[in-house]
This record gives sequence, structure tokens and C-alpha cells, in this order.
Amino acid sequence: MRLNSLSLSLARLFVSCRPSSRTGQSLWSSCVSRRSTPGKSTVSNAIMEDREVLPDFVVNTSIAKKSTNVTYQSHHVSRQKRGQILGERGGFRGCCLWFTGLSGAGKTTIAFAVEEYLITKGIPAYGLDGDNIRHGLNSNLGFTQVDREENIRRISEVSKLFADGGIISLTAFISPYAKDRDNARKIFTEAGLPFYEIFINTSLEVCEKRDVKGLYKKARAGQIKGFTGIDQVYERPSNPELSLKAGVDTVDECVQQVIELLQNEGIVPIQAVEKVVELFVPASKVESTLAEAKTLPKLHINKLDLQWLQVLAEGWGTPLKGFMREREFLQCMHFGCLLDGGVSNQSIPIVLPLTTEDKERLVPVPAIALYHDGKLHAILRNPEFYQHRKEERASRQFGTGNAGHPYVKMIYDSGDWLVGGDLEVISRITWNDGLDKYRLTPNELRAKFRSINADAVFAFQLRNPVHNGHALLMTDTRRRLLERGYKNPVLLLHPLGGWTKDDDVPLDVRMRQHAAVLEEGVLDAASTVVAIFPSPMMYAGPTEVQWHAKARQATGAHFYIVGRDPAGMPHPDTKEDLYHAQHGRKVLTMAPGLTQLEIVPFRVAAYNLKKGAMDFYDPDHKADFLFISGTKMRALARSGELPPKGFMAPKAWDVLSDYYKSLQTTA
Repeated sequence: MRLNSLSLSLARLFVSCRPSSRTGQSLWSSCVSRRSTPGKSTVSNAIMEDREVLPDFVVNTSIAKKSTNVTYQSHHVSRQKRGQILGERGGFRGCCLWFTGLSGAGKTTIAFAVEEYLITKGIPAYGLDGDNIRHGLNSNLGFTQVDREENIRRISEVSKLFADGGIISLTAFISPYAKDRDNARKIFTEAGLPFYEIFINTSLEVCEKRDVKGLYKKARAGQIKGFTGIDQVYERPSNPELSLKAGVDTVDECVQQVIELLQNEGIVPIQAVEKVVELFVPASKVESTLAEAKTLPKLHINKLDLQWLQVLAEGWGTPLKGFMREREFLQCMHFGCLLDGGVSNQSIPIVLPLTTEDKERLVPVPAIALYHDGKLHAILRNPEFYQHRKEERASRQFGTGNAGHPYVKMIYDSGDWLVGGDLEVISRITWNDGLDKYRLTPNELRAKFRSINADAVFAFQLRNPVHNGHALLMTDTRRRLLERGYKNPVLLLHPLGGWTKDDDVPLDVRMRQHAAVLEEGVLDAASTVVAIFPSPMMYAGPTEVQWHAKARQATGAHFYIVGRDPAGMPHPDTKEDLYHAQHGRKVLTMAPGLTQLEIVPFRVAAYNLKKGAMDFYDPDHKADFLFISGTKMRALARSGELPPKGFMAPKAWDVLSDYYKSLQTTA
């Protein structure tokens, strides 16, 4: 008997629901066996042969009737209550993002990228792909119009359940018919849930050129019938909530457009939008801003303050819009995060101290002009003044109020008041030291990574010279990323460029040393981007290492390498480690607001005496390893001695040795 496709679909559904128990299988067999001519195939065989043959009982029209005597049961848990416990960012966010477009348009690629992005921001999301669904829930459906309608109906209902549970549901289906998409929207509308149709507007030509699955080639050859875009119509959305040019824009750019839609609709907080907030005055307003600044009272800031001003201006502190106001300062000090509009990691305060004399002079004014060495740099608007509780700040930030700590001493020496407010920075801050070309902003680094087609970025923060142990870890990280399937993982070698304590190697020397490491091929220059991170160093241990990681998120980095005792230093009095050597790494794996980054732990490297090279330490063969401390390295450099061969690239060692010998000459 030849039946229509709906009957075949019902039979396939029946086959997909085959019972597993022995009794059930017996009943199944008796049902599906032919009751007439011997030798006829069973339903399972017919379907395996793709024949539209059904057992007689399936013809019964009662199978197609709707369920009766069923009553919808209301949940005891409200959507608001679900939203309070789902994810790291409270609030009900259940909705559907319906991605539609031709095969190969980029629906699943973008949907899964949005899913990954939301999850890294602590927002629950789940991607439902058309092919994946046809492996399970809809495995009994074909590609006739009737089956396509049923395919979309089922996935609409499943997606609604996800959304009702407070999860952002992302469906990636061709869904070629406008009627089916309208029905999907109706299901959500009647349930009181948001529905957003997103058209992946990629041309047929681009889709055919991609043809990742080889389906277009088969369709053109006549091997596939009813293929959307070739011999079956695709009805373009007439008024989608969002249209993405996936054939023109990058995946990251498409993701951000989706996130901005969700932010504008109030589904996700503004902090979830991965958009770096720069604080520079638009070029069209610079002239008027300069004229206004001449009428404003002045506040002279020091070099440290100017470095923090640069950090804020370039967007490293996003979402901060200026020096912290008291509310932001208290959130930072007590919670290590900014909380307004969602959780954003901010473990260290970025504040502007001023003296009581300056505070009395400037209260109340609507705006202040900020100067350094006689040059105007910014306007601080709507200033808010509050007490600088120095010992409390130091104790919370550093775990000590000991003035022997160099940054703590600078806090004690600064003003008794803090002023916060919104910044308008006149122009790019430069230092004219020959290194400004390396001071790339987060947006410039993002553009750089896109230009070299980096599909993963792993960042390494450092304030010391690079030895071959560091290089071993970085090259090993790249190897592991390649093994995970990334095609072009890129290293961001990102030395800290702000204030450091007096006995640290100066920035210009470190940059020459890093260049020598690349020149000698210890690191792969083609897959390495060297840039300067403008932040001052604070030596605040696990508290500060969160700041270092958070700032690298602004560059689009996906992985962050953390070492032993990051941002640490000896206690001013006892000379023992001020912070536990492993706490920085452990804290990063738990820190709120940093889920976008995968933390790469620092494997201990030492000099392998047998190999004559730096190697990962093996405690089972500890006699084979020599640990060369920073103190030992500096002593060798000062004396003009060479380290063991393979410890550091020779040219890189020469740079370091020349620096330490110059200190003896000038002493």
C-alpha cells in the first residue's frame, strides 16, 4: 500500500518509539508483522529501504487525532523565581532567538557562538540545531512540506519549554516557510515569551561557494530533490528583528549585533555586551571641549594618575566611565565587582586622590579640567568627592597596611579625598619614549587579531624578562590549542607598561629583551603579537591578578596564562611571600565575571641538566633539575657570567646583562 508522507511520518515515529523491554518488543513484533501475504517486509525493513509501506493498523485515522482529556498543570515556581537562581546574573531571561536562512548561511555557526558567548557571561543559553534535532526528536521526519511543518512545530514547542525555564533558546533551522515561522512566533506570544526572528542574510552564491556539507553540489546534480534554494523555495523574512550579513561581517561582529539586540530588549544587561567603552572626545567636539576646558577650574594630577587615566580612556576598565564614584569604589572594595546592571569583575579600585585644599577649592563645580605637567588631558564631569580611607583601602586591596609595601606607601602619601566622575579625554595619551607604537588599545588589538585571522588568543602577562621556561609554556599552550582544533592560535605577549617598583627591569629594557627572544626564534614571531599594557603594577597578589585577566578580556583574549605567585612580592618585614604562590591561579578559576577566559595554569619549568634546556619539572627526577631564581639570574647578569646554555636566548641575555652592568657603572 502506498500512503502519503504524513502516514509515512507516523510510521517512522512509531518505529523510533520501539519499546526496549522483551514484552514490549513481542507486542511490537506482532503489531508490525504483515497479516496477509507471507514474505512481505515489516515496517522496519520498509523504512530502512526508504519505502513508503505501513502496517495496516497505522491507517486508522484515530492516530492523527489530537489528545483529549488532558489538562494543563501550572507550575508552582514562577519565572521570576527561576530567574533568581539561573546563571551568575539574576533575572528571568527566557526567550527564543530564531535563526533562519539558507543551508550554509551560518545559522548554526552564529547561534552556537552566541550560546558560547552568553554562557561565558554567566547567562544560561542552549542552542538547538536542525541537524542535531533530526538525529533524535525529529528523526522520523523527512523533508516534504508536511514534515517540514511538523519539524518546526515540534522545535517551537521544545524551544518554548527552554525559554519558560529561563534559558535563552537559540534555534538554527532553515525554516523556509514564513507560515511556519509565524506559527512559531505565535506559540511564544501566547505563552508570554519574547521571540526574535534573526535572518542570516547570506546570498545563495556565498552559500554554494561554502557548501561545507557538499549538499549544493548534490542538489545541482539532481541527487537531492526538494533542496531549499535550488528546487524548493525559501521565503525570506519580511520584517525580522535582526538581519545579519554573515557573508560580509565576521562571526564575532554578528555575535555582537545579536547581543546588542538582547541588550536593547532588556534581555541581557549592558555589561554582557562585549563592547569596549573608550572615553575619548569625538573628533568633531575636540575644539569646543578645549574651549570649555579653559573656563574650568584645574586639578593637577601626577604621573601615576595619568597612567590610570590612560587605562580608563582606552577602555581597559570597561564598563567604568571615569574615575570611580563612591558607590563603585565600595562595590569594588567589598565585592571585587561592579554590580549595577550585572556583575562585572573589578577587583582593584581606579580612583583619583586629591588634597583637602583642592577638594575645598573645587566643591561644588560641575566639571574639572585635569592637567599633567601643564598639559590638558581630560575633563571630569559631575565630580563626586568622598573620603579616602587609606588604611582600610590598603588592607582590603593588599591584605596589609604596611607602609613598606611600595604601592601602599604611595596610597598613604596621596590625598585625603577621592574624586570620581565621568571622563572626557581630549586625545590619545602618549609618552614619546619610542614605545608608543606598542601601546595598542583593546580595540586596536581586536582589529589586529582579526587581520591575522586568529581563531584563539592566549595572553601572557609579565613584568620580567622572558626566559626559555616562559617560552616553553607559551609554545606548549599553542601546541595544545592546535590539538584542540584551533587553526591559528595567537599569543598576546603583553608586558605591563605602567609604574613598577625601583628594582624591576625598566620597560624599555624588557621590550628590547622580548624583541631579541623573537629574533632568535624562541617564540614564533608569526603567531605572536607584542603590545604594552598601560596599567601600573600594584603587587596586590590574587586581587590584582583578577584585574590583569579582566583587562585582557577587553582585547578579545580567550585564554589567560597565569604563573606562580602572580603580582606577588616579599613581605616588607619578614621577606617571605606576601601571598600564597598558588592562590592567584586558584582565585582566577573562581572569580566572578571572568568566565569568558579559560585559565591556563603555569606548569613549573626548570633547567634540565641532562637535556641542557628548560623543561617542565618532573619531581620524580628532581636531581636532574636546577632552579635559577630571579636573584640568581640578576647576580649572574651583574657579574657578566653566562647562565647555563638553553636558559635564555643569547641575544636576549646580552640585553639583560648590559642593563645590569650599566647600573654598576652609574653607581
